[in-house]
Amino acid sequence: MEKEKPKNFIYEIIDEDIRTNKWGGRVHTRFPPEPNGYLHIGHAKSICLNYGIARDYNGKFNLRFDDTNPEKEETEYVESIIEDVKWLGADFEDRIFYASDYFEQMYQYAVELIKKGKAYVCDLSADEIRKTRGTLTEPGIESPYRNRTVEENLDLFERMRKGEFPTGSKTLRAKIDMASPNLNLRDPVMYRIVHAEHHRQGKKWCIYPTYDWAHGLEDSIEGITHSICTLEFENHRPLYDWFLDELEIYHPQQIEFARLNLSYTVMSKRRLLQLVKDGYVDGWDDPRMPTISGLRRRGFTPESLWNFAELVGVAKRDAMTDIALLEFAIRDDLNKRATRAMAVLDPIKVVLTNYEGEEDVEAVNNPEDPSAGTRKIKFTKELYIDRADFMEEPPKGFRRLIPGGEVRLRYAYIIKCEEVVKDENGNIVELRCTYDPDTKSGSGTSNKKVKGTIHWVSAKYAAKAEVRLYDRLFTIEDPAAEENWLDYINPDSLKVIENAFIEPSLKDSKPGEIFQFERQGYFCVDSKYSTPEKLVFNRTVTLKDSWAKKKGQ
Repeated sequence: MEKEKPKNFIYEIIDEDIRTNKWGGRVHTRFPPEPNGYLHIGHAKSICLNYGIARDYNGKFNLRFDDTNPEKEETEYVESIIEDVKWLGADFEDRIFYASDYFEQMYQYAVELIKKGKAYVCDLSADEIRKTRGTLTEPGIESPYRNRTVEENLDLFERMRKGEFPTGSKTLRAKIDMASPNLNLRDPVMYRIVHAEHHRQGKKWCIYPTYDWAHGLEDSIEGITHSICTLEFENHRPLYDWFLDELEIYHPQQIEFARLNLSYTVMSKRRLLQLVKDGYVDGWDDPRMPTISGLRRRGFTPESLWNFAELVGVAKRDAMTDIALLEFAIRDDLNKRATRAMAVLDPIKVVLTNYEGEEDVEAVNNPEDPSAGTRKIKFTKELYIDRADFMEEPPKGFRRLIPGGEVRLRYAYIIKCEEVVKDENGNIVELRCTYDPDTKSGSGTSNKKVKGTIHWVSAKYAAKAEVRLYDRLFTIEDPAAEENWLDYINPDSLKVIENAFIEPSLKDSKPGEIFQFERQGYFCVDSKYSTPEKLVFNRTVTLKDSWAKKKGQ
């Protein structure tokens, strides 16, 4: 059965285009990142939208690098983007393109506009162009170089290409209308001089196209039908149209949608780069980052990001999306697929004074998936439980272990705390308990009921592991709105537990494997630092939204 297409305004536009045979029944989209940083969750939404459209209409999808700025772009970013797009499952087949491969064609298009009297070489500096651009209420001032002859412009533009002029000394500008109410049409810059080595073209070029000039040409050359952009390009669309119409070449349709803004993080690549360069995080793939590589390392799945993109939907107005929705999407996915296991993060020893020997108890691998089966766990005289599961002076409603109280050990027996052992400083170091042999889980030999069930591991068979508890990177919902945004980094966004104890079934876990530590949250084996000798687990997300309580919800 074919999956029903999403109902949003972009799909409605495409449905109408197909009905009217506007593009001959074709649908061809693209994802055009600039390789000046790693992709983030906002890019994931765009990838899901663009590839999803191509998939749903049996069309084509291109991955195209808008590599027009040699000063900020690197091969590392290109490689990371390819990896991320493939990981998300967006299949561009063999259609991977680079704007830099079109530089010669773009140059020839620029020559055509010069010959038509629609472009000119300008000697004003970037600051001077900015000052003469005008405002929303005042028209711009025409450049003194605006009326150079076609011959002079062709000569100067060719010499710009040959490298005769220093960086920033000249630009090629479109000749449109300095009084236009749309500031983007006030003789925008098409080319600037930059003497810098390009990551693919080397030193072949020293003039580079601006995004506004390159964007429509790239779409045209590739035969894109629907050029889907975020809302900040809406005011640029008349320029996109002007360039293509003046050149009289194939003309795709630009459509804008609202970009993703996510609470408790920042989405600007400039700010993400600052977090990396200034050491606030451990690289672009830090699990606290909103980057696709960071989310992947944290344990997010492609399916959860697709689900998130569908939950957010496609809108025409910018809004803030609560990060709790992203956390819901990953919980919903991992609940179905994650193998259950027991891990004790803050251990306190329990000695069962009336138990000898050892035995296997049977544990369920995933209650949501009966086909996942069961596993055997060793039950022994000495165990570890989490320190938070015992209190000497419990508050009302505490349902775990207390002096003289009873609790069930998950998959095993009911135990009773008989004695609390402390060191010379008054710290609890051991609980001496008794077990009830008639209360083994699933045995049906006892009707005894207790209110609490806690997890545990065998002190003899448990393995040690490092566990990293990741949380939201910022303490406020919209750090980007603050001038001193770095002041709001969450000091508790990472807590490292050096010596956690995990059940034996986890000993041979591989990087990227995902588990639910019962009563703790979802965790994955870290792909960066985990080794067979020292396993490192990253917390993907807690079992419940702990932040809702903090906000008084």
